[in-house]
Amino acid sequence: MAKKILTKSGVALLCAVAGSAQAAEITANAGWMSDYVFRGIYQADSAAMGGLDLKANGFYAGTWAADVDQGLEVDLYGGYNGSIGDLTFGIGGTYYTYTDDFDDDYQELNLSLGYKIFSISAAIGQYDNFDGPTGDGGEGSLDYVYVAPRVDYKGFYGLVGLFSQDFDTTYYEVGYGSQFEPIGLDYKVSLIHTDDTLIKDFEESESGETTLVFSISKTFGLLK
Repeated sequence: MAKKILTKSGVALLCAVAGSAQAAEITANAGWMSDYVFRGIYQADSAAMGGLDLKANGFYAGTWAADVDQGLEVDLYGGYNGSIGDLTFGIGGTYYTYTDDFDDDYQELNLSLGYKIFSISAAIGQYDNFDGPTGDGGEGSLDYVYVAPRVDYKGFYGLVGLFSQDFDTTYYEVGYGSQFEPIGLDYKVSLIHTDDTLIKDFEESESGETTLVFSISKTFGLLK
């Protein structure tokens, strides 16, 4: 059901973006991460990444890929971001898939709300789980809800990531990001502490794992 909802939403989004083609902006991006850690979960060491994005009048659609050692992770996403004064909001969907057997597919509904330096994002998702052990979502699937309250101030940020339903754990992340303006290179340093229940490669840990991650990326304007 989640996959069908995202597919229908994606078609509607592409139609809306196509109707606003005159105001469209297309960008590409490429970069590298010392460690790929997504929502507190370790994915790979020294990962290359890159993507393509289309934006038009608040609507967006895009794709992003990263090296996960065993093939590629490929994400497809789209949605709408808007604002009313200092209040920001967003709704969209993301589909995560893999070119090898590194992981199975995920489908998410994404929501966000922000006011000045405070924001909160949420994802309501389903994980196919290789048709293996199931949760409340039924045969061959696990359901999860992810919520992350966050604070941003002059490049610094901090957040708490909370998982519930079939996944139930927490991680903490603080960091700083900025741009090296002479060449337009974005960089970010993050310190991530993950509860042991969320760790893939540190089964021996009883108190979780802390990882320092450095990443660089550059965005290229293709159409504006």
